[in-house]
Amino acid sequence: MTDRLGDLSAAGVAVWLDDLSRTRLSSGGLDQLRREKHVVGVTTNPTIFAKALGDAAEYDWQLRDLAARGVNVEEAVRMLTTYDVRWACDVMRPAYDASAGVDGRVSIEVDPRLAHETARTVAEAKALWWLVDRPNLFIKIPATEAGLPAITATLAEGISVNVTLIFGLDRYSQVMDAFLAGLEQAKANGHDLSKIGSVASFFVSRVDTEVDKRLEKIGSAEAKALRGKAAVANARLAYERYSAVFSSDRWQALADAGAHPQRPLWASTSTKNPDYRDVIYVEELIAPGTVNTMPEAVVHAFAEHGETHPDTVTGAYDDAREVFTGLAALGVDMSDVIATLEREGVEKFEASWVELLDGVRRSLTSAGKGSGRPGQAAKDSGRAAEKAGGNA
Repeated sequence: MTDRLGDLSAAGVAVWLDDLSRTRLSSGGLDQLRREKHVVGVTTNPTIFAKALGDAAEYDWQLRDLAARGVNVEEAVRMLTTYDVRWACDVMRPAYDASAGVDGRVSIEVDPRLAHETARTVAEAKALWWLVDRPNLFIKIPATEAGLPAITATLAEGISVNVTLIFGLDRYSQVMDAFLAGLEQAKANGHDLSKIGSVASFFVSRVDTEVDKRLEKIGSAEAKALRGKAAVANARLAYERYSAVFSSDRWQALADAGAHPQRPLWASTSTKNPDYRDVIYVEELIAPGTVNTMPEAVVHAFAEHGETHPDTVTGAYDDAREVFTGLAALGVDMSDVIATLEREGVEKFEASWVELLDGVRRSLTSAGKGSGRPGQAAKDSGRAAEKAGGNA
């Protein structure tokens, strides 16, 4: 029997799961994916947690305890989410140990309402780091203008970071610079660089969604021919920049001190358009030293019919540039596309976070009254958050 996910891993792509729930943990489902499907990491976001809370009765005992103590809703959210992430870190610990700390990572996000506040983002990152208290944790920080110095400052403290909501090439270059600066400061601060990990989450399918919408409005044959091509082209050119930065003298000095490179993580890899192949954002982005975080449905889809080639990225840079040239000729402003996606990405995660808070607030109220299942009160909020949010 063909082990397609094993072949993908052998090609240099780390398979991560873009999902987490108490049920997945308690049932052994996450550990099974690690053992049988080569899953070596986990990403989470507020949308995922909101849905999990509404769907699982296993949170009810904690909700009752928190309600009895009179814990406020924001503290309750952090206690519930860090509990799950800590558990997931323990499940993924064998992958962490086997890879010398490269994989086996689990991500938890700072409050997305802080996306434009540097100092508070750093403070939140530190708090999450000591709350979870696991070496294989990643703190997710958005790649906003305010997020960039927060990334550097957090890494300088010896804290591992997953930089999220990256859509554009110029922003990605800034993220890599923030990473290098953070490691340089961490080294100066006496931290062991081999213990600090980082990935840069470059969002994929949302780019096609936005660009395709603009191409549909243009409506010409040339426009239709470019549908479904922008996202992969964008990611491939990001990998070109990654390759340049991590072959530089600046990086080599850090590598000599034990640092691991900040790998590109392909996020938002489920197809939003049913006309596209369901594993297109996996098959078209195979390159050494990358991560692909997938919803479970995509993991199973690739295991069933995915095709692995040694490298589908590095030989396609010229083709990717041609896609961008074609888009520009049609009047598609990629800088506006990227700005729109970053703004909407932050807004969606903020909305999901508010829905998560609202769901936990309802659950605490229900638990305090002793009426029904506390977690059930969050179900409607979880569904609303799922519609508002996105993956990775």
